[in-house]
Amino acid sequence: MTQTLVVMIKEPRPGRVKTRLGRDIGLVASAWWFRHQSARLLRRLRDPRWRIVLATAPDGAIGSRVWPADLERLPQGGGNLGQRMARMLKQAADHGPVCLIGADIPGISRTHIARAFNALGDHDAVFGPAPDGGFWLVGAKHPKRLPRTTFHGARWSSVYALSDTLNTLPDQRIALVDTLADVDTVEDLRRVQG
Repeated sequence: MTQTLVVMIKEPRPGRVKTRLGRDIGLVASAWWFRHQSARLLRRLRDPRWRIVLATAPDGAIGSRVWPADLERLPQGGGNLGQRMARMLKQAADHGPVCLIGADIPGISRTHIARAFNALGDHDAVFGPAPDGGFWLVGAKHPKRLPRTTFHGARWSSVYALSDTLNTLPDQRIALVDTLADVDTVEDLRRVQG
């Protein structure tokens, strides 16, 4: 069985990516930061233990030359964040367990990803909590078996995103792994840059 790591990634265009960060440092600077952050992330996470699939947005960016040409790509499609994540987990599930991350978490390493896949050995799902109440990773041992209500009603971009999502999985054995921060604001960027 092949493990799959899905990276939710937006084309790094000013005004279309990291707009909250862009309000503080400028839209061009935030797009530049995201382009370089996601390139470093993709280089760092290559590993023979899993295949990497890019879940691209907008859908037309599937052919973008910004990302490595050898990585498989799937369009995220429409809907809210939960609908898009559920779709990506299930579409990438033909080969075995799937973990899904965003591209804006500078602290992710291969060790973090391996730990999440290992947690799926005796759990149905795994989450990597974020300090802001959200999560940087979600994974499923059998994504196609997740309840249809997974992610429904989650209050995205709030302190309740993880707890709301966990409430949609009442009968699942859940593992929590490392807490990592994403970058949405200039304060987040300062924290991760140390």
